[in-house]
Amino acid sequence: MILEPLTPSDSGALPGELLTELTAVYASNRAFHALSGDFPDPDDIRPEQVAAALADELAVPGAEVLLARSEGRVVGVGITLDRHPDPADPDPWIGLLMVDVRQQRKGYGREFVGMIEERFREEGREGVRLAVLEGNDAGFAFWGSLGYEVVDRRKDRGAERPCAVFRKPLTRQESPTQDQQPYA
Repeated sequence: MILEPLTPSDSGALPGELLTELTAVYASNRAFHALSGDFPDPDDIRPEQVAAALADELAVPGAEVLLARSEGRVVGVGITLDRHPDPADPDPWIGLLMVDVRQQRKGYGREFVGMIEERFREEGREGVRLAVLEGNDAGFAFWGSLGYEVVDRRKDRGAERPCAVFRKPLTRQESPTQDQQPYA
């Protein structure tokens, strides 16, 4: 799997084929969108809605939209923030991580998160946070399985929805020493 930043054209538009792929990823996550209310009709998510949502995300200072690709196809989309709007919060955030439902349970989500964490680790960041909507049991299970722990419960800043804030410390991974190298 490769990770690449989403880069719209100079006009802000996304190439048609890419927008079609992204819309398919968003539409496949109907249950999440029904819970979040981010789209007026989770059964009818349209390309122009996805394009507008991504443009809004990219307009936030320090935000980055990341695409996860496997075999050339988009299998997931993630949104990161280099900092939270609250100046007391030093950690970067994962604002969204969505894997195409048809591609779930293949390890893409874990790999995607690992790649995001490594990017933050390389920047010298000490932890990463994210919020999971209350009622998103699959989200709670997924993030908990990756070592994230609930550190707060509050409403999200945009829509005032109840959320749990998760955090995971980002420790440096040591390279194996000579005597710890696996045998070939």
